[in-house]
Amino acid sequence: MSLPAWFMSIIGAFTPVFSRRVWPHVQLLLIGAILTLGQRTVTAALRVLGLADEAQFVTYHRVLHRARWSNLHTSRILLRLLIHTFVPQGPLVLGLDDTIERRTGAKIKAQGIYRDPVRSSHSHFVKASGLRWLSLMLLVPIPWAQRVWALPFLTALTPSERFHQQRGRPHKKLTDWARQMLRQVQRWVPDRPLVVVADSAYTVIAWLHDLQQHRPIAVITRLRLDAALYEAAPERQAGQMGRPRLKGKRLPTLAARLADVSTTWQRVQVVRWYGEGSRTVEIASDTAVWYHTGLPPVSIRWVLIRDPLGKFAAQALLSTDVQLAPLQILEWFVQRWQLEVTFEEVRAHLGVETQRQWSDLAIARTTPVLLGLFSLITLLAHERWKDTEMWVRRAAWYDKTLPTFVDALAEVRRALWKVETFRTSPTADDLVQVPRSLVDRLTDALCYAA
Repeated sequence: MSLPAWFMSIIGAFTPVFSRRVWPHVQLLLIGAILTLGQRTVTAALRVLGLADEAQFVTYHRVLHRARWSNLHTSRILLRLLIHTFVPQGPLVLGLDDTIERRTGAKIKAQGIYRDPVRSSHSHFVKASGLRWLSLMLLVPIPWAQRVWALPFLTALTPSERFHQQRGRPHKKLTDWARQMLRQVQRWVPDRPLVVVADSAYTVIAWLHDLQQHRPIAVITRLRLDAALYEAAPERQAGQMGRPRLKGKRLPTLAARLADVSTTWQRVQVVRWYGEGSRTVEIASDTAVWYHTGLPPVSIRWVLIRDPLGKFAAQALLSTDVQLAPLQILEWFVQRWQLEVTFEEVRAHLGVETQRQWSDLAIARTTPVLLGLFSLITLLAHERWKDTEMWVRRAAWYDKTLPTFVDALAEVRRALWKVETFRTSPTADDLVQVPRSLVDRLTDALCYAA
């Protein structure tokens, strides 16, 4: 294959992960996954590459269910590419969240029954059958999009408790997986401070305490308004008897502070509020010790948020880094919304939940690869737009000025279609003259279709 330089400048970094025999097949599957419309199966990738008559098609299936290569190794390389391109210095802000891949079938061993976060509400519980994935994403500002994107780089399959019970294994909770993944990232980038943004599922005292041991990792998440907060434990006096105190005097709850007219509020403006424009809110903040009987104490900075217009209920956040400014805590937490956007994009445009692998190893590899493909396409589009003008899809009814992920995917597809990267016709070219307007409409349909 003769692949363009802009493509290999990114993809070439993954060469050490694969053997010399497997690497050419990996490149073809990758191009096929980008160009394919609809289901992201191996056969669909081969068909779009013009390899529908390939007699040795099983070789491409073996890349996923038999070939020796490491998901962790590819994740580490992808993270380094993202850091080098978008955040060469400063703290790394990571988004942590889980999602359900709706899959059914007797051969899918790790599937379970989980709460459907999309169709459920506070009063209505909806179940979903499938695989639960925990994804770690890098929250970075994309210069040409002029906003923060959540770029997945490390994803792990987290089976249900029933799965482990049936096999006589100890169950690993989501927080256990999350701690292991974060410590792994810390080993990959030991010289960069980490800030993790997560939802209320990770508001767990023991988990927060564990991440503050040895080399602390700052965590920003939600906090209950009735959480038991205390002053810091007083210093131990010389000759004092008994065990050291874990906490000091009990403080009012955040619900009480919210109702207290003497609470001092500061009006601030958040640049991007959950995908909207700028929004003005009022915040109050202080430090405290969060403690529950039988659990270790955690020093936190709490931030109480209310809307002066009364359009949303008051809420509270916590940060395990007490030195962070309250506004910075709020701005970083609001970026967590981009994780939901990324999950929606990979389902709509990269075929997550359409793959049909049954092998345990292929299942464990395919979804993380498709999530990582979101980040890879972002890198490829960034490389393309260094030297060429940005292409943004416009219409009379939608005058879009900044590119979104759909435009980034279309740019990569358009560039790949223009380059003869694989053999799709005999040596003797058959030329057919067609109007330019028809070519433009076909290109638009191919590059922008999901």
